[in-house]
Amino acid sequence: MDLETVMKELEALGTENMKKRYITNGAHEPLFGVATGKMKPLAKKIKKNQPLAEQLYATGNYDAMYFAGIIADPMTMTEADFERWIDAAYFYMLSDYVVAVTLAETDFAQAVADKWISSGEELKMSAGWSCYCWLLGNRPDDEFNVAKIASMLDQVERTIHDSPDRTKSAMNHFIYTVGISYLPLHEKAVETAKAVGPVELRRGKKKSSILNASKNIQKDIDRGRLGFKRKYVRC
Repeated sequence: MDLETVMKELEALGTENMKKRYITNGAHEPLFGVATGKMKPLAKKIKKNQPLAEQLYATGNYDAMYFAGIIADPMTMTEADFERWIDAAYFYMLSDYVVAVTLAETDFAQAVADKWISSGEELKMSAGWSCYCWLLGNRPDDEFNVAKIASMLDQVERTIHDSPDRTKSAMNHFIYTVGISYLPLHEKAVETAKAVGPVELRRGKKKSSILNASKNIQKDIDRGRLGFKRKYVRC
């Protein structure tokens, strides 16, 4: 299937309602407004196809960029490829749910995520923290250095309230993910969540939203989800 055919298929799946929803979250034209679930049958037909994924991502069309992440082959991507992708990710649904997710399937995920976390750029930092969430929520606990993850929790506690909004959101989710999916530091994550408390995201003219990792960790403990790992990173 070539680029033109895929773009036509995606356009046919778009709706005005989804388009408006994505725009509210930060997407801008060009986009079709395709619900992610509707992309799955098309992805099954194509499977992994990195050359096509690169063409789709380069269009700048939000739906095409998202779909590129679904059919990408991370094993063929280099660090330079991910730097190119993160540079083109203009809002959090691309940085955190396309680039970070795809990066999480590589062997060099932590090295790149570390670089992004220390970049000082909102969406790069957000993608870096999000990548760790995808990693911790999928890979065995023994793949991670306990002292490193502990120091990252300390970093979150010190800096979260002074960080940009999207980075705050990803950091908050990092506390939650360590608390539920990384058992060696469950207790420390619970204490960090309590120390951090509610996290406010200021959303321009909209009402601020409040995040609370402590409550979310407790909810999932009550549901019996302590130690939960995803079978797959990407759907």
